[in-house]
Amino acid sequence: MKTWLSIPENSDFSIHNLPFGIVVRDGGKTPAVAIGDSIIDLAVCSKLGIFDPIDCDPSVFSAPVLNDFIACGKQVWSQVRKILQEQLTTENSILHSFQDKALIERKGAEMAIPVHVGDYTDFYSSKEHATNVGKMFRPDSEPLLPNWKHIPVGYHGRASSIVISGTGLKRPYGQTIKPGESQPDFGPSQRVDIELEMAYVIGKANKLGEPVHIKDAEDHIFGKLIFNDWSARDIQKWEYVPLGPFLGKNFGSTVSPWIVTMEALEPFRTNQVDQSPEVLPYLQGRKDSTFDIKLDVTHITPEGVETHIAHSNFKYLYWSMAQQLTHHTVNGCNLNIGDMMASGTISGQEKSSFGSMLELSWAGKEPIELKDGTSRKFLLDGDSIRINAYCEKDGNRIGFGSCEGTILPNPEY
Repeated sequence: MKTWLSIPENSDFSIHNLPFGIVVRDGGKTPAVAIGDSIIDLAVCSKLGIFDPIDCDPSVFSAPVLNDFIACGKQVWSQVRKILQEQLTTENSILHSFQDKALIERKGAEMAIPVHVGDYTDFYSSKEHATNVGKMFRPDSEPLLPNWKHIPVGYHGRASSIVISGTGLKRPYGQTIKPGESQPDFGPSQRVDIELEMAYVIGKANKLGEPVHIKDAEDHIFGKLIFNDWSARDIQKWEYVPLGPFLGKNFGSTVSPWIVTMEALEPFRTNQVDQSPEVLPYLQGRKDSTFDIKLDVTHITPEGVETHIAHSNFKYLYWSMAQQLTHHTVNGCNLNIGDMMASGTISGQEKSSFGSMLELSWAGKEPIELKDGTSRKFLLDGDSIRINAYCEKDGNRIGFGSCEGTILPNPEY
């Protein structure tokens, strides 16, 4: 497809992508779609009659979050993408004629959380990451716990502290304990870390008591975005037994502003890693149940010096999204539109593909060298992390933009 709109080469937001988000415009929030260096205001498009052929309530195109639009269903999401592609490839289209009203510059635009997140679950689906953490946290036992290869392990996180890319987060306080001591200290975390993750947004609810079969699981997913689950490793290590993550995780998670639809991702589908032992029948789905999504992590010092510290891929995960969602509901748990499911840290086999500073610095024993000659074991105040994600195949590229956040000093105590 050739569009009349100028799109930079290797743009994340080609006409094959058209991801959905929420842009802040004229003091209000409105649904939007990214294309090249521009943003399409869906509220303006709706008022211009562009979406009149679609059978849905026009109010969904002016709501402050995407939940109502997502609730319209898969057919409507697809129709909107198809109509916008037609509008962007037709010289005399309504969008072309009214581009001064419907299009705004993407650079510098203020973005908001794209959905109201009622609930958030974080999985633990990378075998390499789980093995590495197990070796560090439990050096005297097997790295993987007995259940890990049988169920997609996860925990319920804190939806209220999920923030949009660009939001700063204060360094968290909590209890930590030094090796060999029996009494904890209280103070700011000295081991603030990142977790390179992706998340998917629930696009179709299920009723309480009605599990989602694995063959239907992907029909319940609207799309994906980048997710950075910031972690305080010293707080986490002291608190995680016996019930798992708490204050070491709930101080903040950052998401990228654009949700890439499953329809746009379809050309990049690939086989998931081999699972051994064989999983139980309810978790057995299609082999090509994952996606080839490249992931890059960049560290930025307070002075602006950038160092690429990791390169990974979504396809490295042991458990697929379909398996995660199916297991999540097998007990009858109901999911709601807008709920967010994060993958857990995505690590590969090579050190350069590890998705956390905990692994990259091996718990601080091997500092990460930066381009300005300094090094990091974990994040210092003023440090920023930027995560980028994209797919490429046969000249077709789609991306997720970037997910960026900064650790701020915290003088609260």
